[in-house]
Amino acid sequence: MSLESVRAFFATKAPDIAVIESTQSSATVVLAAEAYGVEPARIAKTLSLRIGERVVLIVAAGTSRMDNKKVKALFGGKPKMLGLDEVADITGHEVGGVCPFGLKTPLPVYCDVSLQAFDEVVPAAGSTHSAVRITPARMAELTAAEWVDVCQSPA
Repeated sequence: MSLESVRAFFATKAPDIAVIESTQSSATVVLAAEAYGVEPARIAKTLSLRIGERVVLIVAAGTSRMDNKKVKALFGGKPKMLGLDEVADITGHEVGGVCPFGLKTPLPVYCDVSLQAFDEVVPAAGSTHSAVRITPARMAELTAAEWVDVCQSPA
């Protein structure tokens, strides 16, 4: 269902963007970088967080790490990663395929500034074997994302 919801999202909102599939798993940043032939930082990972009563998605560069203090300061609460069942239930996407496209439940999406270092990033597309190639600006535009600074730069 998830890959189909992402395909439907792009068919409606951005028919010029094709969902690409790999025979190789892209369930982690390292595997995705390998599967799609890009450096790990270009993988746009989507973090599913609960902050108080709210659930938000933060999309960040693959090698960046979320900074809990920055998240707490911006959102006014301590972030907690959603559990495995919760992720699929709320987003409609399985862990390893979570992305800000074709969501089961409308959620606020935030893009971390770490993505702006790249002309093109590769976020998942609803499954552990699918992705899209997209500019960070276009991804933010299509998902009505707000730009935020909530990650630490990789050491």
